[in-house]
Parts: sequence; structure tokens; C-alpha cells
Amino acid sequence: MDILSLLLTITGYMIIAYMLIVGGIYLILFFMSMPKIRREHGLDRDEPIEELTESEDTYPVSVLVPAYNEELGVVSTVRSLLALKYPEFEIIVINDGSKDKTNEKMLTSFNMEKVNSPIRQHFPTAQVNHVYRSRTHKNVWLLEKDNGGKADALNAGINFSRYPYFAAIDGDSILERDALLKTMKPIIDSNGGVTCTGGTVRIANGSEIRRSVVEKIALPKQPLAIMQIVEYFRAFLIGRLGLSRVNVLLIISGAFGVFEKQRVIRAGGYETKTIGEDMELIVRLHKMLKDEKSTQRIEYIQDPVCWTEAPSDVKSLKSQRIRWQKGLAQTLWRHKKMMFNPKYKGIGLFSMPYYFFVELLSSVFEFLGYFIIIAGLVFGLVNPEVTTLMIIVTILYGSLLSALAVLLEEWTYHKYRDMKSILVLYFWALTESFWFRPFMVWCRVVGLFSVLKKKQSWGDMKRKGIEEEQKGA
Repeated sequence: MDILSLLLTITGYMIIAYMLIVGGIYLILFFMSMPKIRREHGLDRDEPIEELTESEDTYPVSVLVPAYNEELGVVSTVRSLLALKYPEFEIIVINDGSKDKTNEKMLTSFNMEKVNSPIRQHFPTAQVNHVYRSRTHKNVWLLEKDNGGKADALNAGINFSRYPYFAAIDGDSILERDALLKTMKPIIDSNGGVTCTGGTVRIANGSEIRRSVVEKIALPKQPLAIMQIVEYFRAFLIGRLGLSRVNVLLIISGAFGVFEKQRVIRAGGYETKTIGEDMELIVRLHKMLKDEKSTQRIEYIQDPVCWTEAPSDVKSLKSQRIRWQKGLAQTLWRHKKMMFNPKYKGIGLFSMPYYFFVELLSSVFEFLGYFIIIAGLVFGLVNPEVTTLMIIVTILYGSLLSALAVLLEEWTYHKYRDMKSILVLYFWALTESFWFRPFMVWCRVVGLFSVLKKKQSWGDMKRKGIEEEQKGA
């Protein structure tokens, strides 16, 4: 065996060990999630929240909708919010310098008029030029401002908001009617002991949506979109729920989260100089809580559902994942002093290293793994036993974990009622390691190499509009 073959073989064993360890961590998170999932199985999820609709302890909420070029989805999002079962809330759409007809869609769809309304200055933001209020729905507002990015738009919304809690939701998303009640319930029950919560995000592609309500949940036709459904199952039902159980969750999805406003104001609001503003805020809140020795928690609630449009073409998906990877790297670098710092307990000793070695660097190890497999199969440079073991571990690492996530979804929430959909999900989950995961690895590696670029962007995604999904897109 020459030196190159020896090095590749040793590297192969190291990568196999890494993937087995990471797979073991996922299994631990799965078993940590099981008690909560078991309680959810067969539970009547409506009964515990009905009393909140009339309770005086149910805090009013400001729902912030940052919108940049969201003409295809913003009206559907606002209509879904107007249908929420919640005693008191306001909807604030922040048009962040859109170049399309986002503003016109809002003005005409909700019969809005320009008003003079004071705006507090908790944070500096790009110029807010006009404020509009709906004549037909007095709790619907529109802020028209210069472009400053999503974080800047959210900060402008916080400045304008009136209520003690705010929910941040993407401009292309639709909430289920009871989602806000269920997400606020832990905050209300804990009497403020929970400072922010995040709900489950699901893929709307393929479902029938009418009058801004998901009437029939169905799968999309594109395998690319189906794999994202499976991917979201794994991320939310295994990853985030397990981390939330021990209060070390570092991300609340930007698509749907609820926050205590004064806590966010004290933390300095959303950071405008990072791409992953949602994760960066959560890490900063954790740091603040630990510095203050506060007992407040940040929780993930697995039942509330926010439906969003997923990228259905390769270019948009690649752009999205590169942006996510860059945001993760920026956040970890910005808060690197928390890494392995016992002062921050589980956050510093487990969660930060987990996101660094598993979520960020796993793409590098997997990329090397694919390289070694090719070197073994095509060029015979790697011991056949190592190559075979690498292939087996790669399949187990990706496909079987995804199949397990589909099983969890079917056992608990059973959103996809027909057996055909379940079988389709299982089939594509088992194929993940052969096409979808290598593509995701490549996107994340590209994201790592581009992380030093200073240009900030929301990224472009070719949208069909979430209402059009009812046509079977």
C-alpha cells in the first residue's frame, strides 16, 4: 500500500468514526424527544387551548411580516393571519423597499389608507416613509420603508408594535388557525418563564390552499420538494425537539417564532450585519439569560404549524442552502467565546460545539467521504473493506434517519392521511443518500468557502406563490 492509499484509508476510518458518532448523537436526540412525542400521540390538542381564547392572561401579540418582493404570497399570508383564533393581535407588514407590487397588493386587497402614527425608536433602521392602516381590518398595518434587509425590517416592526409579545413570520407563510394560541400557551402557563417559542414549519408545496387556508395536505410532484418535506421532519421532530428538551436550542425558525419584546429590545434587536439573523438573535438571548443567571427558557413547540413555500428548482434551493450555511458560520464565529465555555453550561459545552462540528462541518467530512468512496470504487486507491463500510455508514447516516423522521411524523401528527403519500415519503427518504444529500453537501461546502464575502443578501428564490400550490405545483 503506497502513502496515498494509506492516507486515504486512515482518513476513511476517521470519517466513518465521525459519522457513527454523529449518528449516535441524532439517536440520543431522538430518545430525548420520545417522551414529549409519546405524550402527543393520541392527544386532543384543541381542548387545552380553548380556554385561552377568553382568558385575561392571554397576552396580546404583534405579528410582524417582513416582506421583500412578496407580491405572490403576502396577501395570502395576511388573510391567514386574520383567521387566527386569538383574542387580541395586530398584523404589521413591513414592506422593505420591494421592487415588485407588494405595496400595491396590500393597499388594494385590504383597502388601506395613509395615516400619521408615531414610531418608537428602540433601534435605528432604514427610513420608514409611510404608514398605512386598513379601513376594513383595523388591526392590519403596512409600513413602507427603504430597503435595509430582513433584520432591519423586523426591527422597524418592533419599533412600531404596541404589544408586549411579537411573532415574526415570513411573508410567504401561512399559519394554521390555532398556531399562535398553541405557541403562546407555554409563555402564558409559565407566567413569563418562557421568553420565546418557535413552532414547526411545514412545506406547503402540493397542498390544496383556498382562501389562505390549507384545506387538503398533499405531496408535491417534484422529488426536490418532497425531499425537503422529509428533511424538515428530521430537523424539527428529532433535532430541535431534542435540543429544546434541555433548553439548548440555538435556532427558532425565522418563518415562525414568538418573542418577549422587552427581552429582545434589551438584547439589541435583530443584528443587521449577519445573514442568519434568526439564529444570531437566539444565541444572543441565550447569552443574556446565562449572564443574568435567569431561569427563563427558550422552547420549541412541535405542534403549531406554519406552512411555507419551499424552493422547487435547483438554483433557488442552492441559493437558500448557501445562505443558511453562511448564516450559521457567521453566528458561530460572532459568538465563538461561548464555545466550550462552562459559564454558559449546556449552550457552551454541548449546543455550540454540536452546531459547529455537526451542523457546520459535517458537510466537509461527508464531502471527503464521497471523495474516498469514488477513489476506492473507481481508482482502487482505498481498501475495499473501508470503501464498503463507508458506503454502508453513508446510507445509514442519511436515509435511515430520514425514514425514522417520517415514522415519527406518521405516528404523532399524521398530516398525510393516505397510505400512498406515506409510501412515497418513505421511498424518497431511503433514496436521500444517493442524490439529495450529496447535493446538499455540495451547497454547504460552497457556503463555507463563500463565508468570507461581506455582501449581505436575503438571496433570490423563484416563487410560484403559495396559493398556486392548490393547482398541484
